[in-house]
Amino acid sequence: MATKVLVPRLGEGVDEVTVTKWLKQEGDSIKELEPLLEVNTDKVDTEIPAPASGTVLKIVAQEGQPAKVGELLAIIGKPGESVDVSSAPAKVESKVESQRSEKVPATLNTHPSPALGFISPVVAKIAAERGVNLAQVQGTGLNGRITKNDILNFIESGTSSAPEVVVGRPSSVVAPIQGDQLIKHTVIRKQIAEHMVMSRHTSPHVLTVMEADMSRVAKHRAANKAAFERDGVNLTFTAYFMMAIVAGLKAYPNVNSSWTDEGLLIHKAINLGMATSLGEEGLIVPVIKGADNLSLLAMARMVNDLANRARSKKLQPDDVKGGTFTLTNHGISGSLFAFPVINQPQCGILGVGAMQKRVVVIDDAIAIRPMVYLSFVFDHRILDGASADWFLMKVKETLENWS
Repeated sequence: MATKVLVPRLGEGVDEVTVTKWLKQEGDSIKELEPLLEVNTDKVDTEIPAPASGTVLKIVAQEGQPAKVGELLAIIGKPGESVDVSSAPAKVESKVESQRSEKVPATLNTHPSPALGFISPVVAKIAAERGVNLAQVQGTGLNGRITKNDILNFIESGTSSAPEVVVGRPSSVVAPIQGDQLIKHTVIRKQIAEHMVMSRHTSPHVLTVMEADMSRVAKHRAANKAAFERDGVNLTFTAYFMMAIVAGLKAYPNVNSSWTDEGLLIHKAINLGMATSLGEEGLIVPVIKGADNLSLLAMARMVNDLANRARSKKLQPDDVKGGTFTLTNHGISGSLFAFPVINQPQCGILGVGAMQKRVVVIDDAIAIRPMVYLSFVFDHRILDGASADWFLMKVKETLENWS
């Protein structure tokens, strides 16, 4: 009997996904729990495994198209078996969901190489063009599958192998590009564009900037970095910025809010979003839930975990939901000032520039201090200039008086 593959519920409040890539095509054989397709929701890519072994008889949902939870994605069965694309019972969905949480066996499709397992067309193309021996690439996907991110990180590390040992299409298919080139938008890029435009049309954005002396934070970090490393935690400056934001939100709860037509919704929980770059693919904002209950060590551990899982595409949809305020560290790429866009429906977003040693005047004397610009963009419906500056001053004072 043919098995219907339905859209599983990937998290609380996730009612719809976008099909981004089919890893199998009609007529291909597939084993139970082997990745069948990739879907995207809230900029999180997730692999959907096959609920049964067999042949892909019918693909119903096309790439780039949305599909609601419970809708039919594909049908798997025996070659020549009749195909019924009518709606399927909800119990099939629960079967797929349960399989995603179970340990997945090591067996993979042996195309194109028994040693490598399944290689997606995108990974094979990059390998062919860049001369990468895929046997040398460590996969972080399901069952150790090599993802696009894995091969790009491998190339960036400078350890690419010779072209003659690659797997995939021959490099001769790559021809010089003449004239303009159209690069189609990815699902993530479209979502970012829609969210940014919506945000600017939703709330009046206002920017206020202050400068913070990071001397005490830098001294504290230098004194404690080794101890944190013994606990398996990389103590980054981001953790300090997060703690300072928590102090500011506790002092001025109106900043930890959302505008509604009925009134101002003050959020009890402080859930901090952390904008994380995915390179050319865009960015994503994983959320640290209950940030006001965390010590510096716990905060640093959460920052490490979410950043690593974001870049390795291991976030779950729930990891990017529920944020009440956002930090974006644009200084990582050398930027001093920025005008970030508010992550709706939040009240504001704090941008942190690059830390630089600068000449400052302290008690009428010239000194050199590690300084950083703090750019706070806020919803002018909620905050005025004075209240926004009170919050930002609290963040600044927390950093400058760190002990």
